[in-house]
Amino acid sequence: MKKTLLFFFMLAVLCMQARNREVHLRLIATSDIHGNYLSFDYISRQPGRGGLSRVETYVRTQREELGREQVVVLDNGDILQGQPTAYYYNFIDTTSTHFCAQALNYIGYDAATIGNHDIETGHAVYDRWVGECNFPMLGANVVSTSTGRPYWKPYTIIERNGIRIGVLGMITPSIPKWLPNNLWSGLRFDDLVETARRWLPEMRYKEHADIIVGLFHSGIGSQNARGRMFENAALQVARMVPGFDIIFCGHDHREADLRIANVRGDSVLVLNPAANGMSVAQADIRLTLKRKAIVGKRVSGCLVNVADLQPDSDFINTFAPQAKAVEAFVGEKVGENETELSTRGAYFGSTPFTDFIHELQMRIGKADISFCAPLAFDVKIPKGEIHVSDMFNLYKYENQLYVMQLTGEEIKNYLEYSYGGWTVQMTSPDDHLLRFRKDAEKLPDAWQRLFRPSYNFDSAAGIIYTVDVTKPTGEKISIKSMADGTPFDMKRTYRVAVNSYRGGGGGDLLTKGAGIAKADLAKRIVWATDKDLRYYLIQEIRQQGTIRPRALNQWKFIPEDWAKRAAKRDSVILFR
Repeated sequence: MKKTLLFFFMLAVLCMQARNREVHLRLIATSDIHGNYLSFDYISRQPGRGGLSRVETYVRTQREELGREQVVVLDNGDILQGQPTAYYYNFIDTTSTHFCAQALNYIGYDAATIGNHDIETGHAVYDRWVGECNFPMLGANVVSTSTGRPYWKPYTIIERNGIRIGVLGMITPSIPKWLPNNLWSGLRFDDLVETARRWLPEMRYKEHADIIVGLFHSGIGSQNARGRMFENAALQVARMVPGFDIIFCGHDHREADLRIANVRGDSVLVLNPAANGMSVAQADIRLTLKRKAIVGKRVSGCLVNVADLQPDSDFINTFAPQAKAVEAFVGEKVGENETELSTRGAYFGSTPFTDFIHELQMRIGKADISFCAPLAFDVKIPKGEIHVSDMFNLYKYENQLYVMQLTGEEIKNYLEYSYGGWTVQMTSPDDHLLRFRKDAEKLPDAWQRLFRPSYNFDSAAGIIYTVDVTKPTGEKISIKSMADGTPFDMKRTYRVAVNSYRGGGGGDLLTKGAGIAKADLAKRIVWATDKDLRYYLIQEIRQQGTIRPRALNQWKFIPEDWAKRAAKRDSVILFR
């Protein structure tokens, strides 16, 4: 009798096992690689960490461990800008297959979204690159104004072991705030929540996706955000749009590994691997299937540090010709520099670093006044030979130069907004000068300690002015005269040089600061370059042969003794 019962029990177990099937899938996502393909920093010309060559090492081991069919690899944009490896194939060698496309195809990516810095390269670059990638580029909220349909695929369905994975791609809708229209002509950028609500039902019910994944080039943001068109909206989508199992996000360079309850009470995994291929976001999906129906689903995730893995040797060998071409490009001598240039002093006063750019902008644009910021947070260009690689420190992004018409009052209000986000109102010489985030000293990344990004710390040249740190925002700036001593007139219209990011509304200095409506910014542009500012910097240095950058000393913080004491303390917090 006991043997008979045992027999039937074992038979039942075997039947159950025959009916149920377990599937394990691993999704790996990168974001904000910023040209770091070969794990070599072509700006400092030193070995670097992270990068696609190390991502390939990790992806290969996962495919060997789990099987290629079990691994899905995704990228979340901002990959075409940041290193000379990208710049060279964006603008110098435009006939070869783009190195980035070759690298992603080699690794075997399954889908990707596009980022704002990819859009910044211009239609000619990103359209060519997308066409060379052997996987779908996604952008559900990037809409063609001529057709009313997404410019790229809104989503893709990836099938693995009979499981249908729907991946919806979106980008931050803030592109028009930052970039000139010619870079994204014919496109419209829609709200992420509204777009997700539009496409999720189609993925679920028409495409019968078993798993729904968000691939958003939009940062974490706030899950309690109310309103539309947020730059960073990953948590807002996770909470407000039921149906996502996993959301991979990027753009803000901030690691995240958390779960959010959506409006239905379901749990959504949100992962952000930060930048430069230092980490990858990994989600593991374990499904139990009874016949073809999913009867059990477990989703877990983590961030995996790949920064110091050994770069994949086959990857390095395969792309040795590309490495050689980029090395030759960045190693080219441009000129000589008589003094070390550093961004560090730019947070506390007039410096040769920013003032060299100011002078160039005014000369090229025949402008009365220039606005610019230290675009790289903490870099230096040493005394001696200047090479092309140094130009990526001197000017970080591929911005064009605009000349805009602004009144004297708008110029003052612009500066009030800039310094209002840059400095606090000091009440004693023992206060901070810089506006830091709460618990700034505990933050591991120095650039995150500032209340606003340093690339929005615009100073001016062409005018003589002071910044009174004892006064509140709106009352800090006192403009004494033009740089040549002639009067500054609040009602007069001046020619003002700005980069294209600022001219398009980036950082809100022209809109919230100067008070110009976003729709009216383009009307204020009276002249623009056809090439990026880095190109003109290179030409200027070549023409001079030897540059002798100097601080113009056209502005300063007052009271000077308070500012100097505070600057000494704050620089320790910022650059320790």
